[in-house]
Amino acid sequence: MTTTPLATDQVPPTPDATDATDAPDRLPRRAWAGLAVLLTAMILNILDSTIVNVAAPTIAGELSMTPSALEWVAAAYTLALAVGIMAGARLGDVVGRRRMLVLGLVGFAATSLLCSVAWDGPSLVVARALQGLSAAVMVPQTFGLIRDLFPPRHLGKAFAAFGPVIGLSTVLGPVVAGLLLEADLFGSSWRSLFWLNLPLCAVALLAAGRVLPEGAPRRHGLRLDWGGTLLLGTASFLLVFPLVDGRALGWPAWIVGVLVASLPVLGLFVVHQRRRSRAGRTTLVEASVLGKRSYVSGVAFTQFFFGSVVGISLTLGLFLQLGLGFGPMRASLYLAALAVGAFVGSGVGAWAASAVGRPILHLGLTLMMTGCGVLWLSLHALVASDPVGVARLAPGLFVFGLGMGMIFVPLFSIIMGEIDDREVGSASGLLESVQQLGASLGVAVLGTLFFQRFALEEAGPVAAVRAGRHLQALEVTLLATVGFLAVAWCLGWLLPRRARAEH
Repeated sequence: MTTTPLATDQVPPTPDATDATDAPDRLPRRAWAGLAVLLTAMILNILDSTIVNVAAPTIAGELSMTPSALEWVAAAYTLALAVGIMAGARLGDVVGRRRMLVLGLVGFAATSLLCSVAWDGPSLVVARALQGLSAAVMVPQTFGLIRDLFPPRHLGKAFAAFGPVIGLSTVLGPVVAGLLLEADLFGSSWRSLFWLNLPLCAVALLAAGRVLPEGAPRRHGLRLDWGGTLLLGTASFLLVFPLVDGRALGWPAWIVGVLVASLPVLGLFVVHQRRRSRAGRTTLVEASVLGKRSYVSGVAFTQFFFGSVVGISLTLGLFLQLGLGFGPMRASLYLAALAVGAFVGSGVGAWAASAVGRPILHLGLTLMMTGCGVLWLSLHALVASDPVGVARLAPGLFVFGLGMGMIFVPLFSIIMGEIDDREVGSASGLLESVQQLGASLGVAVLGTLFFQRFALEEAGPVAAVRAGRHLQALEVTLLATVGFLAVAWCLGWLLPRRARAEH
């Protein structure tokens, strides 16, 4: 899923950044070249969070995957990224950010190749999880490296580039997926989607050694909290696994027990963090940030918002291809209306972060709920035999995307509005992790609702479509999405009124 621009710590710029500046108000080309490398790393993450949505039915058909296994193709990446991202950020402090970014890029290229040669569903899910772990090493280094490249007075210019890049990547993801699937290069079908990462990783790797500052490790002697990482990962898996597989298994007692077990494990994680903090040892999360109502509310807001965004994106792709029988290219063109809205909205969000503050979140959520409502009304009047043209879906998708884009850019800065300088690294790392966990939960909950109402396994795809179950499935998913967004709308009132100012 997408990542919102926010520096992960408050360390001063390295000599590499400041000494290379020719004049007080000028930046060297190296800084902008370095930013291009970091943006490439972000694009890789965004693309691989979105392109699979369009390819999901094709992948399921070729690898004979069940609906729950198909959900895991999306959830495995985001769940692994959620679990590993905080440890990845800490490793950047220990080893050095450039080294970890390079390691992440190498891992991302290798696991992308592994995804492309997957021979069945389980092998693809494992490869996607490894790809998510590689992203967890790569992504958290980007924001710290920006602070190393740019002196404080120029940070705003660097972070301003993220809004359009996030929007453009969101636009390109479904379209690129559709084009590659339509082209079917060398008979590769969906596998070429992962080949796309290889040249991007190669270019970034070649440039990284030349334009990114090497920098010394930020914290010598720092001990990673592997116990906390394991507990957090276990709690996340215990929460997501039953939601993805529970429907297919018929919700036996043991699967409910696994879901309930996530709560005490999460409690053990909190206790573990407090004990390490009292002992003066490094923790994954600064205990003080969990005592701030605005931040904790922001963590919950992030879960519902990103769960809605990623979950509805997946179900829309499934509806267009499994329900309406569209090919990947045609489905991606329908989804382009949502992505174009996100691109426009991200530009508004970049301006509104400081000019408007918290109200932009409520405006964005209202537009997203309105978009869901427009889509629901457009579909509710249909019967199974009615054609569904782009004009029927595009208005609702565009409005939803417009609101979504308005929130993407300013969200983390607003949530961090009351966070102290010493807490920024831990607080932003936790938000990154929660964002990805929310994406996994969105896929699990909304994907499960969609497949349960569609009833593909019971009735068969042809009978389900003739009965209009694909329309009912998307309608239910849209209503659930509105519910998620309504919860986020209420939580939004507890967030800080203004974004956190960069220093």
